[in-house]
Amino acid sequence: MPAYNAARTLERTYRDIPHGVVDHVILVDDVSRDETVEVAQRLGLEVVIHVQNRGYGGNQKTCYLEALRAGADIVVMLHPDYQYDSTCIPQLIAPIVAGTCDMMLGSRLLRQPGQGGNPALAGGMPIWKYVANRFLTISENMVLGLRLSECHTGFRAYNRRLLETVPFLLNSDDFVFDSEMIAQAVLYGFRIGEIAVPTRYFEEASSVNFQRSVIYGLATLNVLRRTMLHRMGLRRYRQFSLQLGDVLSPHHSAAILGGRE
Repeated sequence: MPAYNAARTLERTYRDIPHGVVDHVILVDDVSRDETVEVAQRLGLEVVIHVQNRGYGGNQKTCYLEALRAGADIVVMLHPDYQYDSTCIPQLIAPIVAGTCDMMLGSRLLRQPGQGGNPALAGGMPIWKYVANRFLTISENMVLGLRLSECHTGFRAYNRRLLETVPFLLNSDDFVFDSEMIAQAVLYGFRIGEIAVPTRYFEEASSVNFQRSVIYGLATLNVLRRTMLHRMGLRRYRQFSLQLGDVLSPHHSAAILGGRE
């Protein structure tokens, strides 16, 4: 769980996690100004506290390093803001367990069987955010050769092999980290799938404002630009050509890649 000021929603999110499926929960706090750390400690979570704010992408980097160090075979990334339904974790990881996918996305835009209407808008997603999400997802599908309904979800799962391979430490510390992970997964030959998940928009749920969303959208398009240049051999990018072991300190690589504490 990459956390920032999630004290009001963390417990609800945690209580919905199917603990017969999830072995261990790690929360990385990115210098919250509320009681996120205290709530997480009271719940018995493993808590990692950043010395300074690292941003959303920087938070995820710590999450994945700690999960690999703990020996995780499958890593689920879930926002602790109660926007995503954590009871869906078994369905999310099922294709990874079955060996048919390496990365799974929980899509707010994908309709569940028998569901009518637009699930994202019905869940409260603002119309401007829905339109931007669809535009960026269509662009990513075209460039990356995917057929996803949504590329911009905060509910994801990865197998260990993917996280040990892609050099995610070279990615942005900002929100575009998520888009870079999808591009890396495609360029490194990993399989991506998705399931439909309900979403909830309410006052306490974290949400990026319009200005930050514009910056994020432009950054995502820049990821696609770099991806195309790399594929065509016009420019080589380290984040699309190296592996995680190439950028880890040798003093930490054995523990992280070997999965021992």
